[in-house]
Amino acid sequence: MDQDHILVVEDEAVIRASLCRLLTRNDYRVTEADSVADAQQHDFDSFALIISDLRLPGEPGTELIRLAQNTPVLIMTSYASLRSAVNSMKMGAVDYIAKPFDYDEMLQSVGNIITRFRGAKNNSLAQTPEAPTDDGSTMGIIGESKVMQDLFRRIRKVAPTRATVLIQGESGAGKELVALALHDNSQRRDAPMISVNCAAIPESLIESELFGYEKGAFTGAVTARNGLVEAAGKGTLFLDEIGELPIEAQARLLRVLQDGEIRRVGSVQSKKIDVRLIAATHRNLKQLASEGLFREDLYYRLNVVEIRLPPLRDRGRDVILLAEALLIRVCERMGVEKKLLTPEALVTIGNYSWPGNVRELENAMERAAILCDDEMITPSLLGLDAHSRLSIKRPMGGVDDGDAPDNLSLEDYFQQFVLEHQECMTETELAQKLGISRKCLWERRQRLSIPRKKTAS
Repeated sequence: MDQDHILVVEDEAVIRASLCRLLTRNDYRVTEADSVADAQQHDFDSFALIISDLRLPGEPGTELIRLAQNTPVLIMTSYASLRSAVNSMKMGAVDYIAKPFDYDEMLQSVGNIITRFRGAKNNSLAQTPEAPTDDGSTMGIIGESKVMQDLFRRIRKVAPTRATVLIQGESGAGKELVALALHDNSQRRDAPMISVNCAAIPESLIESELFGYEKGAFTGAVTARNGLVEAAGKGTLFLDEIGELPIEAQARLLRVLQDGEIRRVGSVQSKKIDVRLIAATHRNLKQLASEGLFREDLYYRLNVVEIRLPPLRDRGRDVILLAEALLIRVCERMGVEKKLLTPEALVTIGNYSWPGNVRELENAMERAAILCDDEMITPSLLGLDAHSRLSIKRPMGGVDDGDAPDNLSLEDYFQQFVLEHQECMTETELAQKLGISRKCLWERRQRLSIPRKKTAS
């Protein structure tokens, strides 16, 4: 198979060399250029992707968007140029990455862009309908990471069957969205999907709520009533927090799965039903079964097909995609003007562990949108616990990848970059490359005790 050909347009030789080495080591064919004029010496249609810095000598990198209309352009920009990056997206850039960035983020973005545009190009040439992609767009789930693509493929494979599904994942990770995707992609999509939170129904009412009751079955039962299982009809019953279901109700549910029958509370007759069951839990049902807190036979009946939903901290750059999408949704719901996340806010979001997963992320976006007085959302508005941060990954975009330690922080990167380049750059040039002002550069020098180079008298 031919290697994908990438054009890298970057005027800083160190950054260009590091990026080219990274791409070459990951089986991409790379051509270099240091300006838009230099890039125009090549046939843009021969490249699968163009990666360009925003600020270049002569014309800006965004000019390549106009010149290379048939080739996607990924824009690199410093942290101080978020507005320019947003403008680049409006002009037609497929994505932007803030410098310094880490290797995994760059490779994931490059791979996603090339795959997406290759499929679109093949579809255009063949003039046939494009096959469904595993991006989750048709499921209402956002995710481009490998773990999420694996999840989408499993959902598409399992959804058309009648199999009972057990969804396992942390609270707030989006288990109900997975259940809805299974229902919407099944042959039962035109029938109802009934969602039940087993932990929200009092133990004394759970059996009557699920299975219904006959008139006179207990005090207050003045009429007969269908249960939620029966209400699902020929559709899907989603039991969230199945681990909280009382033992007595578990026995009744087991009969539904074994025989396809229900018996209302107070009734002596059973009734056949046709319903698909999807259950979800954040607890370890197998361990609960071994401790006698959950019926072992029910566990094996539920666990015909298991789908594990990864926590948000394991979804890579998806957290940024989710944050931006949730922010747009929150602003529309609240009727406020569109907000943007500052580069510092994006770094904070990417480095946070998100113990509450997507639910916590949505709450953070709503809180920030409410408290924000202007267009830009800063880290302080997110209200995140500073003690729940992940280690910052190895940055790139100015440091040679052969010398960068595995857990280089942004402060370490700043110090290393300044010490390595201050002999050949002025303070103004250093500030421009780092995407900060001269005043900010001076303040960081003072805070980190980095002496300025001595000038010749």
